[in-house]
Amino acid sequence: MSDDQAASDVRQLGLEPGDLDGHTLEELSDYLEAERSPVDPSIEGSPGCQLALDALERLRGLGGQLIEADAAAMPEVDDGWVDRILSGIALDARAGRRIPFAESEPADDFGITEGAVRGLIRSAENAVAGIVVGRAILDGDVTVVGEPIRIAIEVNAVYGESIPRVVDRLREEVAERLRRQTSLTVTAIDITVRDIQRISSAQEEAS
Repeated sequence: MSDDQAASDVRQLGLEPGDLDGHTLEELSDYLEAERSPVDPSIEGSPGCQLALDALERLRGLGGQLIEADAAAMPEVDDGWVDRILSGIALDARAGRRIPFAESEPADDFGITEGAVRGLIRSAENAVAGIVVGRAILDGDVTVVGEPIRIAIEVNAVYGESIPRVVDRLREEVAERLRRQTSLTVTAIDITVRDIQRISSAQEEAS
């Protein structure tokens, strides 16, 4: 793949090369495959790259199993869910709006980027078996402390899991992480299950 094509693919995901300090998702994926060795200071020192790396690394877990299941499925299944997850990762890497913390002192001025909060939401999937987070949107004026914010999350679920149970568990986990690490006034967390993927057991694959 040429550099121009790679840059074009990244832009289609809503990500500009500057968001990853000149790197692409393809480069970051290769970097992970190489176990982040040799260390690349330009990647390790980039906040956008770190958000993308964290998400890509989680995708290699359950997401990797889902990709293998898709590849083995007959007939071939729609792999658009992978593109939606990558779009969410690309969105995470964008700094976006600055979200202030509630000030404890008049002179304090602390904040966190919108991209970092989306990364925080995505990381909640680590605590919920059978869920892969695709995209997270913060709806409302996050730049003003106290403004009501709705969180919209798209997820992929594994076939056989109780959808209501894992959705409720994810909602609780996201709410707790946002409560502990941000000053956002979250009024609702809406979760949409976009895809349900089946992971075949070893017995099924052998038959």
